[in-house]
Amino acid sequence: MTTTTAAKPRVRDAEATKGRILKAAKREFAMYGLGGARVDNIAERAKANKRMIYHYFGGKEELFTAILEEAYLDIRTAEQRLHLSDMEPEAAMDKLVTFTWRYYLRNPEFLTLVNSENLHRARHIKKSKAILEAFPPFVDMVQSIIDRGVAKGVFRKGVDAVQLNITIAAIGYYYLTNRYTGSVIYDRDFMAEENLEERLAFNLETVRRILRA
Repeated sequence: MTTTTAAKPRVRDAEATKGRILKAAKREFAMYGLGGARVDNIAERAKANKRMIYHYFGGKEELFTAILEEAYLDIRTAEQRLHLSDMEPEAAMDKLVTFTWRYYLRNPEFLTLVNSENLHRARHIKKSKAILEAFPPFVDMVQSIIDRGVAKGVFRKGVDAVQLNITIAAIGYYYLTNRYTGSVIYDRDFMAEENLEERLAFNLETVRRILRA
């Protein structure tokens, strides 16, 4: 009985430490990328011994993979909670476009992590079974929305779910990752509230026009 009672706090402590490490690592990698991130900084932010990072994750590369898994699975899980399959196809697609835009705004580190992984030619997510398994169900869900829209007569035939997903991501992703240069070039504050809402309206209309029968 004593052994069991003593073990529980150790398990909780381990999970808490891993959670702090992941939180600190996400911030470090988002700010500096894989190359610029420092394990010492992560340990300091996490209030953890550096040896614990290697113990739990193996090293900086493996920790970066864990952060990518957490980031990708978070957005996929959040999409599932939208229950898009229960909605009319037009409303479901509007909901997905709006969610994607607002998710990027609330989670700017997601965009920088994706940028960083592209610099490394996706070598980390190629090794992640969790990430690779999360995408086919999402694509199938979007394709089912498209197919329901076609059957209802509100969406045109021939729209590929993968191409549509790329477009939904791109019209939000590019705007936000280029917000500083764009604000200068176009003499418009990309992050002003009214401009963010205008952009969302543009994104919605863009996808509607792609799908409209």
